[in-house]
Amino acid sequence: MTDRKPPGVSFESWVDRQIREAAERGEFEQLPGWGKPLASLDAPYDELWWIKGKMHREGFAVLPPALALRKEAEDAREAVRAARTERQARDILAEVNTKIRAALRRPPPGPPLRLAEFDVEAVLAEWREERSGREGREGREVRDA
Repeated sequence: MTDRKPPGVSFESWVDRQIREAAERGEFEQLPGWGKPLASLDAPYDELWWIKGKMHREGFAVLPPALALRKEAEDAREAVRAARTERQARDILAEVNTKIRAALRRPPPGPPLRLAEFDVEAVLAEWREERSGREGREGREVRDA
């Protein structure tokens, strides 16, 4: 915590002294992003840059609910492909299916949903097939090496 400015000392010299002392103690070294260019340096000026940055950091989307759910369904399909176990894949599908089911019962405002629940067994059959193909390729690569 910084000290209060002593009476009789000009504000500028007090701030400059605190900065100089912090630099001498090494408090400005090894800060995150130190020595790297600013990411937005070449970007055109946007009045709402800080709002957009905050929304991005917080994971807040401005998509209409129907489009956000479609995006979540796409992400779920990718997450299933990357799942390590069948249980994990099944949990991912169950979670997104619950949201899709709720949206089909009470359609969200905005564009049409155009989404159906995942057929869990069909998706898991694809997952097993892809997994066995991947394991077969990896086994051949090990034997060939």
